[in-house]
Amino acid sequence: MTPADTPSLAIPVFVQGLALSLGLIVAIGAQNAFVLRQGLRREHVGSVVLFCAMADAVLIAAGVMGMARALGQSPNLARALALAGAVFLAVYGWRALRRARQEHRLDAARAGSAARLGAVLAQAAAFTLLNPHVYLDTVLLVGSIGAQQPAALQGWFVAGASSASLAWFAMLGFGARWLAPWFARPRAWQLLDALIGATMFVLSAMLARQAFFGP
Repeated sequence: MTPADTPSLAIPVFVQGLALSLGLIVAIGAQNAFVLRQGLRREHVGSVVLFCAMADAVLIAAGVMGMARALGQSPNLARALALAGAVFLAVYGWRALRRARQEHRLDAARAGSAARLGAVLAQAAAFTLLNPHVYLDTVLLVGSIGAQQPAALQGWFVAGASSASLAWFAMLGFGARWLAPWFARPRAWQLLDALIGATMFVLSAMLARQAFFGP
């Protein structure tokens, strides 16, 4: 590839990264459930969206630059991440199921002061960095595909994949507030917490199985 070919190939590579990242991220999972809940609570939404999007961007860039091969050669690290993620998800799921047993409603006007920014970002970091599937998706899969692009176009691939994460988390977090009137009903909030709790336990079991028995 010559330098003259770079502009004409940049957009297709950007779109490829965008489509691949969207295909992986648009799914029910622990991180998405957390961002959705923060959006419904209107609690530090911008900070959570920005943190999750930046974390994805860093992991994708690291994968493209060669971290994928290093992580793929460290099965013990992958096992440790799976166990840590399983424990975290199980604890969060248990707390969500406890909330589901209580009748409460979402008060959007006051929900933003329920937790400090540091505590919320700590949860966002745990959901992002203690989930081995995040590394499998961003570092191994997206990173390995992006690394196959010509060096001059790898930045465009990373930009496309990172843009997909930012767009998805922004839509999930800021769009969730339109559901606030519905979640002002106690039963609806209980159902959400029950769904989140069940999702956490299923994901925790899957990660524990992966840690002990392999993929």
